[in-house]
Amino acid sequence: MPSFSYRSINRDGTVSEGVIEARSEHEVELYLKNNNVVPLRIQEVKQGLGKDAFSFQSAKSELQVFTTELYTLMSAGLPLDRSLNILLGVTRNKKMKEVIFDVLKSIREGGTFSDALQKHSNVFSMLYINMVRAGEISGAMDVALEKLIEFLEASEELKNHIFSAMIYPVILVVTGILSIIVLVTVVLPKFTQIFADLGTQLPVSTQILVGFSHILLSYWWVILLALAILWFVARSYIKTDKGRYNWDKLKIKLMGDIILKLETARFCRTLGALLRSGVPLLQAVKNAKDIIGNFAVSSALDRVTKEIKEGKGISKPLSDANIFPELAMSMIKVGEETGQLDVMLIKVANTYEKSLKNSIKRFISILEPALILGMAFIVGFIVISLLMAIFSITDIPF
Repeated sequence: MPSFSYRSINRDGTVSEGVIEARSEHEVELYLKNNNVVPLRIQEVKQGLGKDAFSFQSAKSELQVFTTELYTLMSAGLPLDRSLNILLGVTRNKKMKEVIFDVLKSIREGGTFSDALQKHSNVFSMLYINMVRAGEISGAMDVALEKLIEFLEASEELKNHIFSAMIYPVILVVTGILSIIVLVTVVLPKFTQIFADLGTQLPVSTQILVGFSHILLSYWWVILLALAILWFVARSYIKTDKGRYNWDKLKIKLMGDIILKLETARFCRTLGALLRSGVPLLQAVKNAKDIIGNFAVSSALDRVTKEIKEGKGISKPLSDANIFPELAMSMIKVGEETGQLDVMLIKVANTYEKSLKNSIKRFISILEPALILGMAFIVGFIVISLLMAIFSITDIPF
């Protein structure tokens, strides 16, 4: 039976931790509630080293845990300052503890929760701050926090899916490049010396490899310097508005299906979460625009915000911008007409996140064999060139 570690709080505000055996997290939660305590965190105990064994996590990495625990405390009836004070005592991340301390201090000095969070914009995004501010205005902070948890969980799931999908191709490329470098700089020179001592004429393919090996060994520092300069120039250009726009536009041309689905899901989920929390449409669109990672797409949304400000709604300006897929535009239009824009935006986000995962799978299924064939061709050319040189030894007159 698996073991679960838990952190809980009773009605007096006393926090306790422990480990119990249970069949599932739900069973642990029922056990704690039957004992008149509120569970803050329930986590299955993993064998070996986990991420808690390292202390290099930033405060931002603890944002989802912080939000979940704060929501749990406030939904149990505890006031904001007391909830933050409890979290200050139970948070293990040093940087997050400092952030909570500063936020709690600001609140006790008479400031609002959203203003206190805004002082730490490196941890809390404008999306987060505006949803909290909407919760303060409506008096439903627990509802705002619940929507934030849903948003953070969905965003984290999508990010983890993309990251895990790209691990194998990256490892394949790195190991392939290292293998080629070792063959050209270590193995090939030894063969070259043998053939030089025998005085034989090397095949053309082997001569090409020998020349490449000589350049790599003699001018490696020039190659590295040139690559560093090229990287610096490209990076400086991309940092400009024009450079970033052109680079992001190129990415759309190369990987348009994946990028547009990603940005559609990201924009719709953010906008839907903000509208559901009571943030005004214009402010919600501006915040959602800031979430967009592609500058070419976010630039097009600048015109959308201007038209929304003029009272033209959202579906027509988005449709005129011609940046999101037609299906998404149709669903948004229906949501606007029925008065359920926030609900429809979340549905659009769910639809395109699923479609994005399928697109990534298809892309990886094509990329992996292409990389394998490419690396096999290069390594095969090197091996065949060496074998041809070995076979040419039989032509040496003795």
